[in-house]
Amino acid sequence: MSGVVYWLDMAGVIVFALSGVILACRSRMDPIGMLVLAAVTGIGGGTLRDLVLGVRPVFWVTDPTYLWVILATVGVSVMGFHYIHRLSRGFLPIADAFGLALFTVIGAHKALLLGTSGMVAVLMGMMTGVAGGMIRDVLAQRVPMVLREEIYATAAMAGGIVYVALHALSVPLTIAIAASLSVTLGLRLAAVHWHLALPVFAWVTVPPKTHDEAAAPLSTPQKAKERVRMIRRDRKKH
Repeated sequence: MSGVVYWLDMAGVIVFALSGVILACRSRMDPIGMLVLAAVTGIGGGTLRDLVLGVRPVFWVTDPTYLWVILATVGVSVMGFHYIHRLSRGFLPIADAFGLALFTVIGAHKALLLGTSGMVAVLMGMMTGVAGGMIRDVLAQRVPMVLREEIYATAAMAGGIVYVALHALSVPLTIAIAASLSVTLGLRLAAVHWHLALPVFAWVTVPPKTHDEAAAPLSTPQKAKERVRMIRRDRKKH
């Protein structure tokens, strides 16, 4: 089963690296920019996870295959640039959703292997899934998906909870992985398709008028309204 998890991790790197390449193309970046966005998206979340968990060295240092996979993804994308350029705007969120689902499982799985608690494992799964995309969007001068109203980090958290719960119940690994992938991917794709979002809590406050504002002369529309009020007031008196 370690081989299955390893290849799932590689698949997540490829999908996330591809999402970085697509965003780089839409941001009119050169091949170096494509490589940077692909790298931070593909291994950024896992790097941050390993640093938080105290894993030294991080995973791509001990296994440079991850770097070769990113280079290969960028190389193939450069050769097929015209095909990538024709992809619809909806392809990036879909590719990102698959990467999010894969990395959420990998992050939670690795945290549990290191003996962390279930809550920490869920957080590590979410971090692995969302951190790389956040760095990618910031470098491309976009608002990160995780900070928008659409369901994103919530999907990763739900998938992580499912995986940790099934692991605690000693459910076979293949079933736990499949269930977690289904929950994360299902929630994220549903949010993309139906524009599902969490409620936003905000309010608008009107600051009180300062002394200068209160003493400022009325504009023409305000004078007209004030004159109408005075005429109505006089009529009521008479």
